[in-house]
Amino acid sequence: MQNSEHAFKEVYVGLGSNLNAPVQQILNAFIAISQLENTTLIATSSLYQTKPWGILDQPDFINAVVKLHTQLSAKALLIKLLDIEKAQGRVRAQKNGPRTLDCDILLYGQELIHEKDLSVPHPGLTSRATVLVPLFEIAPTLIIPDAGKVQFFLAQCDCQGVTKLSKEEALAYE
Repeated sequence: MQNSEHAFKEVYVGLGSNLNAPVQQILNAFIAISQLENTTLIATSSLYQTKPWGILDQPDFINAVVKLHTQLSAKALLIKLLDIEKAQGRVRAQKNGPRTLDCDILLYGQELIHEKDLSVPHPGLTSRATVLVPLFEIAPTLIIPDAGKVQFFLAQCDCQGVTKLSKEEALAYE
């Protein structure tokens, strides 16, 4: 079995979408992630409507964070997440631009990974309310390796552009 030599790692993945029914894109991502081999979906955050950053002239995003236990290596998980993005219509046309789905490994256990195509903890993790708010919802006592408590970084962020969607709002969104 592939990657069976790896112990289970606690992993957090950030999800974002602002194209082609973003709520449904995130819900579909929850399902696809839950079906990954050697991986168990432990928790999903609520859905949050967030303002874009970087390129401001684009639709609002829907963001969420999931907690996984996986035996996949970080690199193998990244490949699977990129496959999910592609299956859901992701086209990488513009950095920080509109997208059907973005899946970012935020944390992979307590590991620090600095490779060409993978940095963990995710470089924007400690400064972006779009991931800190949903991450705090499902892991309020989490400590980010080489950084500190998620609660500390959340307190430093401007969270005004982050709105938790009720189930009714999520169903009506689009």
